[in-house]
Amino acid sequence: MESNTFLLYGAYGYTGELIARYATQYGLSPILAGRRAAALAPLAAQLGLPYVAIDLDDTPALLAALRQVKVVVNAAGPYNFTAKQMVEACLQTGTHYVDLNGDLDIFEMIRRYDATAKQAGIMLLPGAGFDVVPTDCLALFLKNRLPDAVDLKLAFTIRGSGLSHGTAVNTVQKLGEPGAARLNGHIVSEPVGKKAMWVSFGGKPIFVLSLPWGDVATAGYSTGIPNIRAYTNMPMIAYWLLKVQVLFNWLLRSPIVRSIIKRKIDRGPAGPGDVMRTQATSYMWGQATNANGQTVTARQRTPEAYDLTAYASLLITQKILQGNFTAGYQTPAMAYGENLVMELPRVQREVL
Repeated sequence: MESNTFLLYGAYGYTGELIARYATQYGLSPILAGRRAAALAPLAAQLGLPYVAIDLDDTPALLAALRQVKVVVNAAGPYNFTAKQMVEACLQTGTHYVDLNGDLDIFEMIRRYDATAKQAGIMLLPGAGFDVVPTDCLALFLKNRLPDAVDLKLAFTIRGSGLSHGTAVNTVQKLGEPGAARLNGHIVSEPVGKKAMWVSFGGKPIFVLSLPWGDVATAGYSTGIPNIRAYTNMPMIAYWLLKVQVLFNWLLRSPIVRSIIKRKIDRGPAGPGDVMRTQATSYMWGQATNANGQTVTARQRTPEAYDLTAYASLLITQKILQGNFTAGYQTPAMAYGENLVMELPRVQREVL
């Protein structure tokens, strides 16, 4: 078992391929994996890397592959189809689990394996990409500067980029579903866009509205702050449309509508091109407030979301392979602290 080797499942997806291509920057050598050998073989040949075709339903093959490595990075979403099987296999083989998930339900599902993972001596770290490394670190950064904070607002925007095929498909799977917030320590359902505000990410204020970003789950565990909402920018018209969305949720959830949208996505590009990723920038804003109304506010600037995802997942994998891990369920900031994001290229953070 090589000290720089890990299993990269979903290697031929848009983000998986970025991770495979960037791995040498972190001194790592992935074994490329996924369901389709026909998609793996050309990528493996191009990068000079080994590959193995595995269907997650083929438990013996999955266990055999996991026994060859210390870490698996699951880059194959939507995670409601892949996370549970992979996590349960990792618990059997003693393999650390890392993924790029951003869905609340998946974070909560994986957290239920915390005690079992501790017994197995492995770390389960979902959300090792743009969802939720930068915002999770920002949340802990704010908490450390206002230890008695009772409310946390996090917002993000991405300028100059677009969605990958996988992210777009996952978004379609969520059409018509409710949003969420953390209130008094509990995750509760609420309409997407229930709350809105204006935020400056470094220029003129931008209109943002609430959504069920992964931090509603993860930041609660990273910081212990009982009230958390996440926000992103959308046109003002979207805010008003969301107010009447409840009338159309049944239609958005219908298989026919989702199938039509998915077919349109399938005809599009795999994701943003190299030039677009290089030129794009991601911005985060956060504010913690205590019971007396005292606030601490900070901003972050990071690389484009998909590049950041590749860098962050590889950095975390590198740390695990070096023996730097904590057994059980972890968020990125729980495992590696508020400055994990600062170890990534081109990241800036400031207190306002």
